[in-house]
Amino acid sequence: MAPIGEKSAVDSVSGEKTDEEEGQNLWAVILSEVQSSSTSKLPACKSVLVLGDGESGKTTLVAKLQGNEDPKKGSGLEYHYIEVKDDYRDDQARLGVWTLDGDPHHTGLLRFALNEENFEHTMVIISVSMTQPWLMMESLQKWTTLLRDHIDRLKIPRDKMREFEESLVRHFQEYVEPEEGQEIKSPPRRDFNPLHPSASSTDEERVLLPLGESTLTNNLGIPIVVVVTKSDAISTLEKENDYREEHFDFIQQHIRKFCLNYGAALAYVSVKEDKNCELLYKYLVHRIYGFPFSVPGYVVERDSVFVPAGWDNEKKISILYENMRSMKPEDSFEDVIAKPVTRKPIMRDADIVAEDEQLFLMKQQTQLDKAPPAGGESPARPASRQPASPRPAGGSPNTTGSPKKIDGPKANAASEGVLANFFNSLLNKKTGAASPKAEKSSVSRDAAAELDRMTRAKKPSTGSPASSGGS
Repeated sequence: MAPIGEKSAVDSVSGEKTDEEEGQNLWAVILSEVQSSSTSKLPACKSVLVLGDGESGKTTLVAKLQGNEDPKKGSGLEYHYIEVKDDYRDDQARLGVWTLDGDPHHTGLLRFALNEENFEHTMVIISVSMTQPWLMMESLQKWTTLLRDHIDRLKIPRDKMREFEESLVRHFQEYVEPEEGQEIKSPPRRDFNPLHPSASSTDEERVLLPLGESTLTNNLGIPIVVVVTKSDAISTLEKENDYREEHFDFIQQHIRKFCLNYGAALAYVSVKEDKNCELLYKYLVHRIYGFPFSVPGYVVERDSVFVPAGWDNEKKISILYENMRSMKPEDSFEDVIAKPVTRKPIMRDADIVAEDEQLFLMKQQTQLDKAPPAGGESPARPASRQPASPRPAGGSPNTTGSPKKIDGPKANAASEGVLANFFNSLLNKKTGAASPKAEKSSVSRDAAAELDRMTRAKKPSTGSPASSGGS
């Protein structure tokens, strides 16, 4: 039988161990609760990169997604954020939005928006405008090429990049079109990345169908959404550019084929008429955060097309071929959707080239040499004067011969005075004067008299010359 002291000592030791175990269990419960709550919260590392040409509606689109009614346009690389709320778990987070300027010279700033650390948590939006449909395909090709070049420069391990590419292929293969009226289930746990979900054991056992020949032929390893902004411009294109239904079908099939090649989603939106803006927001949070989404593809309305990634294929696109009469699906986009000729050319001032100074002075000197002097006579050729009429022997003026000819300057002054009166009489018509008919007769008589006088002055004298003295 053990002593009483020893028994009490054993009991005290066992009691200490019991309290320690209870404390450890308590900490384990707290840590598990924190871990479960952290996995259920929205991650704060997600972001969207917006690319597109200038005036393609990027700033207005981002402001609409933010709920901002007064967008401010910047330059270079802009940063905004969108408040994302999870109504199921009463949680919210900020989705970062990077907007790159339309000038390609600013592509060097992409390293701040898309790098090795945030690549797997980033989604890309490429914006093109319906106001200039002839630039759509060129713009899409340009920005995807710039994006590919930037991704190739990132130091992402090859095996990691292969996982990103396979996740996009798996998203296409596992896509299931939601049925109309389908019940929306609660969102999944946040312990996985919806942009690049990893393959599970159940996925390996599932039989996945192969992709089409043109699907994801250009796999960049990052989810892309092509947004056609200003879709309300379709009515303007019909009125001003004579676009028909087949033109818009031709545009749509080219863009959908492009999206199929890059595994991108497609959405036609109009901020002005508030078309598909809310739908685009729901699709973004679905792909980025895993929120439930039950809207299938929609291509009936030409100004509100929506094609989620994984929904489209070559067979669905071929339905648009039926409405094309004057064009073929394989025709060049630039030939069919050509840039219209500017109806009002911009008037530019003609370039004025300054004349050589010495050449200008020589011309002025030549003109001064040819100009008559102030007296009205040229220095190079003196004015000829008419000889005085001969006088008779008696010294009296000759009254039987031709009248004395008026000197040149005086005759000119008289003629100019009569002509001045003639033209002034045509311009000055005073009220209360003679009738227009009488005034016209008077002016005609004056003009006729002056013309007759000038004619007689030019003719040689017809009278007999004055007789000279006899022998």
